[in-house]
Amino acid sequence: MRMPLNHYKAVFFDVGDTLMTIPAARVIIQQFLALRSLHREEDRIGELFTQAFRLFYYGKQLNPDEVCSPESDREFWMKLYRFILDELGADAEWSEDQIHHCCHELYDLFTTAEQYQLFDDVEESLEAISRMGLRMGIISNFAPSLKGILRDKGILHYFAPVIVSTEVGLEKPNPAIFRLALQESGLAASQVLYVGDHDQNDIWAPKQAGIDAVKILRYDYLTGNGIHSLMELLK
Repeated sequence: MRMPLNHYKAVFFDVGDTLMTIPAARVIIQQFLALRSLHREEDRIGELFTQAFRLFYYGKQLNPDEVCSPESDREFWMKLYRFILDELGADAEWSEDQIHHCCHELYDLFTTAEQYQLFDDVEESLEAISRMGLRMGIISNFAPSLKGILRDKGILHYFAPVIVSTEVGLEKPNPAIFRLALQESGLAASQVLYVGDHDQNDIWAPKQAGIDAVKILRYDYLTGNGIHSLMELLK
């Protein structure tokens, strides 16, 4: 059981599906494909996006020692987009080169700030935690565009350090990325609480580095114990 928030000196956060989300992913993909003459139902695209995310992200057995890079991040997401396109039957209408190019374009599209939205509780929670005198940081598996996205959303200034997997060559669930964050912050593991949505990346991994962790359940399909809003951290 985690301690009250004032027990800690800092709160570190995951980003995707913890602080922000892409609220209209199915619509974005549908419109993107329609502009390229691949017309599919929005609901079907949404089902496949959720299925792909469960399969490739939540269901993946990650290798803690795997080296992370901008290239490996792009490759991971291209596999996810390729799965969606295959299930949509894109190969019946497009060439292999068109499908490959489309996956690249989707990756570029979904790593831009315009597609992201902060969850409703984020700004209020960050401000409240800041007023308590706690430091905040980021540890995220993300494309190199993350800092720019956080800046665009007006919250980058809250965080130091900001540890991005594709910049440091380490990826959750490797506990070394959490040790790096502790080293950069000058904090002991016992002084930090970590918040994220993924059982292995955000609960198991920080605990291997001695960091307390709490799961945030932003979606109905997420299971286990945790919080549903960052405001619950303040109780």
